Amino acid sequence: MSDKDKIAIKQDENGLLPAIIQDSNSGEVLTLAYVSPRSLRLTLEQGEVWFYSRSRQELWHKGETSGNYLKLISIHADCDGDSLLLKVIPTGPTCHTGETSCFFTEIKEFPEFNLGDANSSILNELFSLIKERFENPIDGSYTNSLLEGGAPKIAQKIVEEAGETAIEVMQGNKQLLVSEVADLFYHTIVSLVSCGVEINDVWEELRRRRG
Repeated sequence: MSDKDKIAIKQDENGLLPAIIQDSNSGEVLTLAYVSPRSLRLTLEQGEVWFYSRSRQELWHKGETSGNYLKLISIHADCDGDSLLLKVIPTGPTCHTGETSCFFTEIKEFPEFNLGDANSSILNELFSLIKERFENPIDGSYTNSLLEGGAPKIAQKIVEEAGETAIEVMQGNKQLLVSEVADLFYHTIVSLVSCGVEINDVWEELRRRRG
């Protein structure tokens, strides 16, 4: 491989890359998904496409449930190294709806836009980290000290942080308000992990209320 063929792959702020999936035979674009370094390695090693599910925060072997695998033919990076094109041979419909391609909805007029979930990604990451601490405790970890204290200690901290947040709301100090809200978010997520509640359940409830 010459120097001009070498390219540094650039991950986004969540450590992922968008990947366009194209039928190697027909040229049809099948879907757009995301890959992580780990899922990309598995794809190259096994010859079948692995994605990273942003909603479930886990690796996803395409076809493992449906039987509709994507056999890898080739992978190309774009000129900036921040997105990939995977040419594949599908063994069945790619879309979960049963359609061959996920791109079956034609837009004929200016569409309605819904607010995406990009800003919730850091909270998903925090949830995953706290859950990791819960499953694999680390000596001296503040998170583990909260989890070990159980509901009484966690609830006490949430009440404390909520009170401090309310004070900053009344005083109008924006910088301190940001800090207190961050503390409140953190301790609330600790409570979710402690109670065995998935953060995606919270997102679903918010989506339901948005409607």
